[in-house]
Amino acid sequence: MANRPILETDLYQPVKEYLKAQDFDVKAEIGAADMVGVRGDEPPVIVELKTGFTLSLFHQATERQSITDFVYVAVPRGSGRSFLKALHSNKRLCRRLGLGLLTVRLKDGFVEAHLDPAPYQPRQSKQKATRLLREFSKRVGDPNLGGKNKSTIVTAYRQDALRCLELLSRLGPTKASNVAKQTGTDRARTIMAADHYGWFERHSRGVYAITPKGEAAVLEYADHIKTLISDPGLD
Repeated sequence: MANRPILETDLYQPVKEYLKAQDFDVKAEIGAADMVGVRGDEPPVIVELKTGFTLSLFHQATERQSITDFVYVAVPRGSGRSFLKALHSNKRLCRRLGLGLLTVRLKDGFVEAHLDPAPYQPRQSKQKATRLLREFSKRVGDPNLGGKNKSTIVTAYRQDALRCLELLSRLGPTKASNVAKQTGTDRARTIMAADHYGWFERHSRGVYAITPKGEAAVLEYADHIKTLISDPGLD
């Protein structure tokens, strides 16, 4: 097995034995389906086999849902963190699509059912929705392009940090309370103390100044700072 590529047919016999152990009669290549299991008068079970998670696997599996609600996808069981991450992500996708998910450990034919087919019931997080809407309302303007690298996104937090930065670049070392008052940024002290961007340094007790990296950021974000200062309520 290790000396040749894994084939979809390598998955067939282990999955067949797994279904047979549950009293299914199993046959391959029935119509467009890779595998079909039938047990008495129950609706058929369909399993689509692939050597890995692919878009075509999910296309095929969702097409089979026009035949039965009981559709599984089956892939070889991998090892390592990358496979576990892929398994976790695709398990979530299967749950949303109403599909079951099987993995096959090829060295011994062990089949594990990670998920059975079931109608998807979305669970929304009020906390996440509140956080999203808070960020939306606090962010000034629309400074980003959709699809941009997340590390360079201009968030409402970064905008508040830029307000602090602009003031310190003009006034020099300033008390945090004065920065908060003059910029209208309630969390100015927290932002400068945390210094997530490397822009600020503590000059003395309760007084902050900007670092060389902060000076560079003043130039880098000059246009955006101008927008923030000239029209802080822009929407």
